[in-house]
Amino acid sequence: MKFASLGSGSEGNALLISAAAGSDRPNAGTTVMLDCGFALRETERRMLRAGIDPSDISAIVVTHEHSDHVSGVFKFARRYRIPVWLSYGTYQAIADHAADVDIQLCADGQKIAIGELELTPYTVPHDAREPIQYIASDGDRRLGVLTDAGQSTSHMIQALGACDSLLLECNHDRAMLENSSYPAFLKRRIGGAYGHLANETSAEILQLLDKSRLKHVVGAHLSRQNNTPELARAALESILGSSFGGIDIACQDEGFGWLDV
Repeated sequence: MKFASLGSGSEGNALLISAAAGSDRPNAGTTVMLDCGFALRETERRMLRAGIDPSDISAIVVTHEHSDHVSGVFKFARRYRIPVWLSYGTYQAIADHAADVDIQLCADGQKIAIGELELTPYTVPHDAREPIQYIASDGDRRLGVLTDAGQSTSHMIQALGACDSLLLECNHDRAMLENSSYPAFLKRRIGGAYGHLANETSAEILQLLDKSRLKHVVGAHLSRQNNTPELARAALESILGSSFGGIDIACQDEGFGWLDV
């Protein structure tokens, strides 16, 4: 199993997760896209840069209805005739855009089988209708994904335990956010319990996780204005140690290339 980002941040998010064919299906293989917050042509361009033909996508799985995660979902799904998995609350929030799309509903803890992949949604605290994040597995390795959450919960910690790789939001540095030019209401929203994870909170989550299998962590969804890759990396290293060689940072424009889980 491997994963790659087409871009990560408030201007658009999309993550590719791919599993090779099993021995009993030698000609098969599965790639899903988690969220699609880019315009259709931009999504296609970024996918080709990652070496994936858009027609190879088996499904789109959606975390929540905010535009930086769903603005391209339904146009892409219609063009390539692929199903979209999302929570009922998310569907209610964006149903008007979902005409002529194969909609599949999922819920916390309800495993989804898509080809060679199994995805397990879990709920997170965020200011959306019914936000979820996902654990992906090929039966051998586990990839945990956590972005767009305002605080740590015991449910999240349990869900993300014993992953081999982790994509973890490091959205902002608290001091940079507080001293930014953002209006007060936006600072409260981002830094609040249903906003986005500060570097410090991401480190606290990482500290609590079962890291017995963890080989790789990618800091994601960084704010351009209120964080830096260096600060995000330092927060992760504060828990994993500077000798831990498996830390990467996703960016808005390039995302990151394929990483093995």
